[in-house]
Amino acid sequence: MKPIWIVDDDQSIRFVLEKALLREDLPTRSFTNPREVLAALDDAADDEGPQILVSDIRMPGGSGLDLLTKVKEKHPGLPVIIMTAFSDLDSAVSAFQGGAFEYLPKPFDLPKAVELIRRAVEESQREEVAEERMAAAPEMLGQAPAMQDVFRAIGRLSQSNVTVMITGESGSGKELVARALHKHSPRASGPFVAINTAAIPKDLLESELFGHERGAFTGAQTMRRGRFEQAEGGTLFLDEIGDMPFDLQTRLLRVLSDGHFYRVGGHNSVKANVRVIAATHQDLEQRVKDGAFREDLFHRLNVIRLRLPALRERLEDIPMLTRHFLGVSAKQLGVEPKRISDASLAYLTQFAFPGNVRQLENICHWLTVMAPAQLIEPKDLPPEVAPHPAEAARSAVPAGEPKGVEAGSAEPPAGVAALPVRASGPQAWEAGLEAEALELLASGRHDVWEELTRRFESRLILTALSNTRGRRIEAAQKLGIGRNTITRKIQELGLE
Repeated sequence: MKPIWIVDDDQSIRFVLEKALLREDLPTRSFTNPREVLAALDDAADDEGPQILVSDIRMPGGSGLDLLTKVKEKHPGLPVIIMTAFSDLDSAVSAFQGGAFEYLPKPFDLPKAVELIRRAVEESQREEVAEERMAAAPEMLGQAPAMQDVFRAIGRLSQSNVTVMITGESGSGKELVARALHKHSPRASGPFVAINTAAIPKDLLESELFGHERGAFTGAQTMRRGRFEQAEGGTLFLDEIGDMPFDLQTRLLRVLSDGHFYRVGGHNSVKANVRVIAATHQDLEQRVKDGAFREDLFHRLNVIRLRLPALRERLEDIPMLTRHFLGVSAKQLGVEPKRISDASLAYLTQFAFPGNVRQLENICHWLTVMAPAQLIEPKDLPPEVAPHPAEAARSAVPAGEPKGVEAGSAEPPAGVAALPVRASGPQAWEAGLEAEALELLASGRHDVWEELTRRFESRLILTALSNTRGRRIEAAQKLGIGRNTITRKIQELGLE
């Protein structure tokens, strides 16, 4: 991992942070003034720069805020944490306007400082992975006339900052369209920030969008930037906008109307230079009629509407998409890509795909793991699309797999192993769980609870989604959990 760069003229601050971060296996490099940092940035190769930058505000030979401005010009994606004395809190506000990730008031609590730095590191690494994936894979695939219409629309909107509403069923690729609109827009050099309004609890969504001031509510120990500020100069993608609570719709309307907003607990307006792209799978006109969505907000968002076709409307794209996803899955798992027969593709093109492109991607991952041979035949297809479910289920169990495992059950993604079944009868799964727990405990691991809980929840959610053909709300109802809970769990467990 790239090092964390610390800039402070106070040797004791540098020493304390270096030692604390090294205990967390986080490498560091220290500087005494901004000039040294800028020189090091000029000399560093792309893979030798900082993972994040932690800088004081007041230093001999330069200001931390000036350093922030210059760093953001050359490295807009680099998270910068500004350290500031309580007397400099006004300067900290300026730091956020300049694009700082967070600020750290002095004197700081060391564990909280390390926690903040680790959060910035995780955010930086997530962005790097997302950028690598976007660079390695084509933006979007599709030769069907319906997709060509979408591509033409993206091209026409490429030099515009107009607000766009993307509609389409769940799993059809609305975020990919939003990213393409951003990538080909004048704001491409700015950040792309996405938020699923259905996945965040109502009482947290306002702070998530607009940020909060220190002391705004219990637990708000520092000022925090919301997604609007994080997307400054770029694009904010509001997914599942139809699920936004009614009272927050009023606040969003104000931002879209006059370009200003207030942080939670704040008294000073913040200007938002952000392009908003919204998406929904719902019929917003009907929700307006039902009184669940503001009509004025609907018209403000619905400047340009871009409808994304369902996969069943672009069947001719299924062979190309299937081969692409098989290649991606093989690369992720480090195996040779599997080939698929024409007969198997024929069955796939006859399937309705209620989960759309996301469901096809999951099926390709399942086939990469479960198909016994390099050539995928119809009998290897998962039960929901196989010509003969019983035969498909028999052929889907590789040699040596425990017979108690149902072959038609939803296969977890890479890294989520199935809980083995080592006995038969009503308590078979409990016996399997006990055996697996004993095996992990005997191995000397110290994360047995977290590991088994993650695998149990993954298997339970995937099985429910398989039972409901990918319909999350119905799966949540059958499991007895809330819609927001299942969406959050899917994201946390990497089941998208």
